Amino acid sequence: MKTLMTGCSGLIGNALIEHLFKMGHSIQCLKRNKEGEQNNFWATHALPASTDHVFDTVIHLAGENVAEGRWTTARKEKILKSRIEGTRQLIDYISMLTNKPKTFLCASAIGYYGHSMDEIFNEDSPLGQGFLADVCYQWEKEVGRLSAMGIRTVNLRFGMVLSPKGGALHKMVPSFKAKLGGILGNGQQFISWISIRDLVAIVDFIVKHPHIKGPVNVVSPIPTNNKIFTETLSRVLNCPAFLRIPAFVIKLVFGQMADEMLLSSTRVTPKILMEADYNFQDQSLESVLRYCLDANK
Repeated sequence: MKTLMTGCSGLIGNALIEHLFKMGHSIQCLKRNKEGEQNNFWATHALPASTDHVFDTVIHLAGENVAEGRWTTARKEKILKSRIEGTRQLIDYISMLTNKPKTFLCASAIGYYGHSMDEIFNEDSPLGQGFLADVCYQWEKEVGRLSAMGIRTVNLRFGMVLSPKGGALHKMVPSFKAKLGGILGNGQQFISWISIRDLVAIVDFIVKHPHIKGPVNVVSPIPTNNKIFTETLSRVLNCPAFLRIPAFVIKLVFGQMADEMLLSSTRVTPKILMEADYNFQDQSLESVLRYCLDANK
């Protein structure tokens, strides 16, 4: 199977390449155009010179990291632009191919649902409010153009990814080891997470199951809240976390990002995957944290 992928150098992209190679995929990475041409987002000229570019699957992961730095107006514009323009030009490229891919998988996020302390979200839940929800909505709307070409599209709504090679988890570890880790706000906000092992297996599962289309929540069926996550991480690291960081302090430091990421509660269930009988490998938060952190010892 031939796969075209963007975002190959990222946390998810690296893991997917390793996994899909083992599954027999031939992978071509599409990179950003570094030649400064504003109207040419992708370096499509760097693809193999051939009249029959045939890709069975396209996996589109590229987009500016939402967790890198405070959300200034310029930063938010960059986050949105990288997704909308990048996706638009990728689809324009696909539209010119004689042989269209069968499947297009595009990254999205559970930020689509917004915030709720009470509701349990699934793929049928409505769009939430906020910057992240709007980014996800616009990104997924752009992908919708492919339906007219007869291409199966899947929007991968990722939760927090737990990996031994980086990501949000590894940004937390130094503060915990310095005894500065703690519960954020009241700690009751839900965190919907997914292990990197399940994530790559889920992508492979979706590629192989053509009846799956539209939004798919890529999360564990067992979410947790910030208090339990903090206590579990503290136990795994053997580093007591007695602090409770007030919400107003978090908002002062991180601004809008605090409301939509650190203090936001998004309790999500993977309804589509469960209905498709996907067998989750990792359902214990503590075992996943131990796997992620023991791998770096």
